[in-house]
Amino acid sequence: MSSVRHRRRSGGNPAKVTVVYRPMQWHRNHRYGLVGIVSATVLTVVTGFLGPSAVTLTLGPRDSLLPPWYLPAGLVHPNEWLVSVMIWLAIVVGAVGLFVAVRAMADGWKPSVKRLFGLGAVLSLATISVPPMTSADVLMYAGYGRLQVLGRNPYEITPAEVFRGQFDPVMRFTERPWYDTPSVYGPITTWTQRLANTLGGENMHDIVFWLQVFAVVPFLLAGAGIVALAHGDLARQRRAVLLTVANPVLIWAVVAGAHNEALSVMFAVGGLLLMRRSPFGAGVGIGLAGCVKLSIGIWGLAMLWAYRREPKKALLLCLGTAIPMGLSYVLWQPTAFFQVLRNGGYVSVGSWANPVFRFLDLFTTGFHAKVVTGVISYAGLFVIGWMLSRAVPWTAAPGLPRGADLRQDPLTIALRTSLVLSVAWLITSMYTLSWYDLIAWMPLAALAANKLDRIMLLRIAPLSLAYVPGRAIDVGPSLDFTANRMRDTVSPIVQFAVLFAVVWWWRHPERPELFPHRTQAGHTPPVAAPVTAAPVTVGRVSAPKRPQPTSSPSARRKH
Repeated sequence: MSSVRHRRRSGGNPAKVTVVYRPMQWHRNHRYGLVGIVSATVLTVVTGFLGPSAVTLTLGPRDSLLPPWYLPAGLVHPNEWLVSVMIWLAIVVGAVGLFVAVRAMADGWKPSVKRLFGLGAVLSLATISVPPMTSADVLMYAGYGRLQVLGRNPYEITPAEVFRGQFDPVMRFTERPWYDTPSVYGPITTWTQRLANTLGGENMHDIVFWLQVFAVVPFLLAGAGIVALAHGDLARQRRAVLLTVANPVLIWAVVAGAHNEALSVMFAVGGLLLMRRSPFGAGVGIGLAGCVKLSIGIWGLAMLWAYRREPKKALLLCLGTAIPMGLSYVLWQPTAFFQVLRNGGYVSVGSWANPVFRFLDLFTTGFHAKVVTGVISYAGLFVIGWMLSRAVPWTAAPGLPRGADLRQDPLTIALRTSLVLSVAWLITSMYTLSWYDLIAWMPLAALAANKLDRIMLLRIAPLSLAYVPGRAIDVGPSLDFTANRMRDTVSPIVQFAVLFAVVWWWRHPERPELFPHRTQAGHTPPVAAPVTAAPVTVGRVSAPKRPQPTSSPSARRKH
């Protein structure tokens, strides 16, 4: 709770309510939130600094002073249980810290935007000072870049086809299970992989450093873009920083694994920044994003929907999108498009789809089980998307002129629709991983607080825990059993709970809790703040005071 002081203006004017942030409970105290956020990175960095282990990648010899840094090989032999527990703890502590910080901000905590952004930037840069962890994807990025240096096409040949027949100083450090798989990434991603190899030479350690740079810089720039979207609204800017750059679960999911999701989101955020001024420029931004990862096309659909009543602007958006997409997928890498589409046919173990697929596999072939699971997934995408479109509240994007209709503002529509589509895709997809969630957290951070804050945190934390350790390496039987149960049992159960939370929200939009439960005895509901005669403000939009809508679900869903 936080204390509230009431001051009455002289002359009989309505009371002015001043909220004084004085936290009286630890789970609403920003200090505990910041401790959790910082501690998560400290645990991550310490684990990585111990050197190669069950969770920290082996990068081979170091021939330079470049990061990532870690203890010399052979100096220590980190216990697999120790490093796994440290990372599990980092994820949990970070998630709790973010939850507390969000509640503190809702209670009146007003951190400096610049200082909070600086803290997030320092935490991200500290994370890339040690080797990547749990996911070996970055080693595959290096392998695909190495193929290009050797004059081979990563969309047509795999790293294993090379290092099985000849010695290679880079590709020999790639790990299962993807070294027999051609690249499924967009042409721009492929170009950055080659650039990292050019800068890093024949040393995997140095190549990985540049790949880490190509992950953290776009991550920070994308976060800065979301903060820029919230210009003119300090409260929204604080929220934007906290949920993006200073978000410990995103730092872990994206930066610690050096994943390329941030690169696509960076271009897409650039497109959003141009929505109100240049439809063509917005199209170029989302087109470049699609040349990194095709899945960001969800945002492109949202942007097109925002211009649905303005055919000329919609046409300019499509034209801007087509130019980089055509150059990349038609002229530069014509085989890339078909390879990228293959990524949608997998089933990830930590998703809701895995137990469904395993159950169907008992009665039919694996192919037919995957087809049925896919049909359920796509049907769920439309159903959950429709539910979210009814449940997610309308809040204006900052910068909307006073008196303007937020439902006609292309930026507001694009942000809200991209959030709805991204969340619906993430929670219904057969193949889903924690670093994919970046495309939902970005628009979520630009809009006002709602239940998706908690729903997305509930989703990403166990999904991150499920892939620790997440590499295809041999570990002891006890750790293997524990990690597998987290991956194939705990995480899928939570993902089903996330789906239920969305359905419950749609059915009961007036209820504040995520799941149905009885009010505890003796619990006093919060008292609403006094209503003054001033206009009611939604984001940047002011409207005359009017009666509140009825509490029935059907009435609320009409909005």
